Amino acid sequence: MTDAEQKPAHDEVVFHRVARSGQVPDGYVRRFYVGELECAVARLHGKAYATSNYCTHLDCLLSSGKLIDDGIKCSCHGSVFDLDTGDPIYPPATEPIQVYPVREEDGEVYVGVSQADIEAGGPRRRRLRRD
Repeated sequence: MTDAEQKPAHDEVVFHRVARSGQVPDGYVRRFYVGELECAVARLHGKAYATSNYCTHLDCLLSSGKLIDDGIKCSCHGSVFDLDTGDPIYPPATEPIQVYPVREEDGEVYVGVSQADIEAGGPRRRRLRRD
């Protein structure tokens, strides 16, 4: 196997094209996929961000929420998360959401995720265990 054919390490971040820059206008959040990983991609004050798409409070879609000056607001119960860190700013959520690095090149948005991120976050909502 040549170096070009080697798979990245399980925790190595690889950037994937998810959208054209124009698909995420300033002040909006949209849902995109990296393989089976569902992401909320947002643009606030000209900067693009990517997070997991589910609120840690009750799994509501963050891509259905709104952007406010402080971050991304869940549409279900009003939790707000910091777009840089994923930390909850306003309750009821107390656990952070996952954030992913974003690059924009030649009018395209790229989100950086590892295979571990994809496995932890896909294919749909995290499933609650009933033991």
